[in-house]
Amino acid sequence: MHNFELVTPNSVADAVSALSGEDAQPLGGGQTLIPTMKQRLAAPATLVSMGGIAEMVGVCVDDDGVMVIGGATTHAQVAADASASYPALAALAGQIGDPAVRNRGTIGGSLANNDPAACYPAGTLGSGATIVTNAREIAADDFFQGLFETALDEGEIITSVKFPIPEAANYQKMLQPASRFALTGVFVASFAGGVRVAVTGASNEGVHRWSAAEAALSANFSADAVPEAPSADDLISDLHGTPEYRANLVKVLTGRAVAAAG
Repeated sequence: MHNFELVTPNSVADAVSALSGEDAQPLGGGQTLIPTMKQRLAAPATLVSMGGIAEMVGVCVDDDGVMVIGGATTHAQVAADASASYPALAALAGQIGDPAVRNRGTIGGSLANNDPAACYPAGTLGSGATIVTNAREIAADDFFQGLFETALDEGEIITSVKFPIPEAANYQKMLQPASRFALTGVFVASFAGGVRVAVTGASNEGVHRWSAAEAALSANFSADAVPEAPSADDLISDLHGTPEYRANLVKVLTGRAVAAAG
């Protein structure tokens, strides 16, 4: 690993200032960045840690009934503190990695990294959440822009995420046992205005919504209403499964999520 400077700001303003320096990079839980640095695939001159910024940690429900999660909140804290108000999201967080990962990794770091098989992107997109940064608010539908790509600008920090709480929701994933990422995962959320279905781990385009299932389930929120498996075009093919296998998983996991949510 290359030498680097570690900066530990106490406020969002101080973090933004530190990130304005040359070759500076934000550090959440470091679950992706640190291994990447160890392999010498990244060599930032400065790491700006988000862990000491108190205003970016915590889970609460605001006066409008929206769950607000600080960007530096760990998966373990989301699993514990969101369980009463948004159990589906809490359960999703509790399935991420192993205890060591859950106690270090953060929701902001996961979303900013946007791994194509990560769980939080599915929960965020499926919930119709809003990503709040130091500069603006970004709808989940606009935030995710492909594999490891997001709408974040250079030096922009995820300070919190706002989750509307649905009437019913559930997350199902086929676990890839070595990495504990989702071989395929589906998050289903039913709101008064309709159903959202978000899929992770299946597409070469990253996390995405399954519109055909959303339309069918908005009309009839039942596992029997889940449509036939989506097209296998543009789905991932690797040693863990063919595109057709993943397409079938999308259908099966959607049905399980609807059944569990209902």
